Amino acid sequence: MRIIDTIIDANTNLLRNKLRSFLTILAIFIGSFSIISTSAIQAGVNNFIDQQVNSYGGEGYLAVVSKDSFDALEGLTGTMSSGNSEPIEYKEDKIQDGMTPITEEQIEKLKKIDGIDGDSLVEQQTLSISYVASEKTDKKYMIGAEALPPGNVKVETTTGGQLDLRADEYQIQLEKKYVKALGYTEENIIGEKIQLVVVDQYKHTKKTFDAKVVGVIAPGVVSMGYSYTNNKLADDIYAENTKYYPPEIKDRVVAVAVNYDHEKYTADEIKDKLEEIGLSAMTVSDIIGTIKTFFDVILTVFKIFGFIALLAAAIGIVNTLFMSVQERTREIGLDKALGMSSLRVFISFSLEAIMLGFWGSVFGIAISMLVGNLANTAFHAEGGFLESFPTFNLVVYTIPDIIAVMILIMAIAFIAGTLPARRASHKNPIDALRYE
Repeated sequence: MRIIDTIIDANTNLLRNKLRSFLTILAIFIGSFSIISTSAIQAGVNNFIDQQVNSYGGEGYLAVVSKDSFDALEGLTGTMSSGNSEPIEYKEDKIQDGMTPITEEQIEKLKKIDGIDGDSLVEQQTLSISYVASEKTDKKYMIGAEALPPGNVKVETTTGGQLDLRADEYQIQLEKKYVKALGYTEENIIGEKIQLVVVDQYKHTKKTFDAKVVGVIAPGVVSMGYSYTNNKLADDIYAENTKYYPPEIKDRVVAVAVNYDHEKYTADEIKDKLEEIGLSAMTVSDIIGTIKTFFDVILTVFKIFGFIALLAAAIGIVNTLFMSVQERTREIGLDKALGMSSLRVFISFSLEAIMLGFWGSVFGIAISMLVGNLANTAFHAEGGFLESFPTFNLVVYTIPDIIAVMILIMAIAFIAGTLPARRASHKNPIDALRYE
């Protein structure tokens, strides 16, 4: 008998007692639904976090400051965008200071550290922009901006595209919360020019930079509340910020960005080397690592509940097949009397167990995908809790996860069905034929 015929017979035998088979499949469905949904949520969270890491320079990105400035790094890079849902109106200028500079000697030593890509080193320019304005509104808003970090950086946007770092025109990727405040929608702000105004701290003169909006930054966990500029705009704003500074202040470097070989060295190993020259660093993973760990722990707990449901389903499979063996004792005896081997009997009942696992996993995964995709749509709709994170799909189903869950459940079903299948295969045909 071909394997396909054996599979068909196994499904036919399950239909002999539809209610019993349905209840067993339902128990498996609950477990498979729980596990695949949890895996999909974990994949969605991990994808979003990886997306954020890659958008800020990837795993090899380092923000380096002096040891004395390390506690002030959060202030240097800005405030998490989730902290302020609306822009703050401009009232008065604020001077950013207090960072201990990095010496030229330290920079040269940094470039020579094994594992550090010295060519990628960029001196971070802390841009001081007094306010942003547009022709659509009379209001002015405080804004933080910086040059795009070095490396293979791709900032996720809701509309528009990436900066042309070599362009001679001024370009900016604008944080999403400023779009409506400046009188635009996300669709019509692309290509428009907004005004970045720098007020000189010494003579109180104003200089305006007309910057073309090329993209609207998608909210995330690593954006740090900053808009990004191309090199031309960053250089000119920085020059305006420092044109009246004395040389010892104007030429100082308070932070650098650099890439390291994250495949060869861990972040901790690189940080130890930096400490030897009086520097400290923070990776993108440092910023979001705790968030990822928190989600992983919570989702692992949910997976445990899913496995408990599968354990209960496995007990149901054992019960279902034992009853099936009991009801079909005479049939088993007849089959063996006609020459069916014990192995064939064992395979037949084992396949019934596997098919119970197969159909339970198929229905569980199918319903989970339906509910998950509807949830993604609902959560991103107006008023949904993911409305502010358009690139974050809460559930993401991947082929490897789906296949892994199906194989796991069918394996559990096979193991659960082993004992009833073994009992059926060991029945004596003469005794089985006499069974009433």
